[in-house]
Amino acid sequence: MLALVGAGGAIGAILRYLIGESMPDGFPWGTMTVNLLGSLILGVIVGMSLSPEMGLLFGTGVMGAFTTMSAYSVDLLQLLENSEYGPAATYLLVTILGCPMLAFGGMKIAQAS
Repeated sequence: MLALVGAGGAIGAILRYLIGESMPDGFPWGTMTVNLLGSLILGVIVGMSLSPEMGLLFGTGVMGAFTTMSAYSVDLLQLLENSEYGPAATYLLVTILGCPMLAFGGMKIAQAS
């Protein structure tokens, strides 16, 4: 079981890094993108009712390492410390509202299939 989580975690961490590196500087686009996309994908994974092993590999491993609440928190604090209140508010609202909505949508998409 740990090997599944570890293998998935390696994949998710690499994907998160690649997406983050491909985004422009100045706003935490990478973190916001992986959290929104990861929420949608995890919703699909949960909605698919995968086997426990595949849930560990993809849900806990890949998506657990792909998405990141800690980086989101630090990014938000840095925006606030730099008095970038508009971008901070946008980042906060898009992430806090968008992630659960996308997870819900992903679950419904998977259940409709």
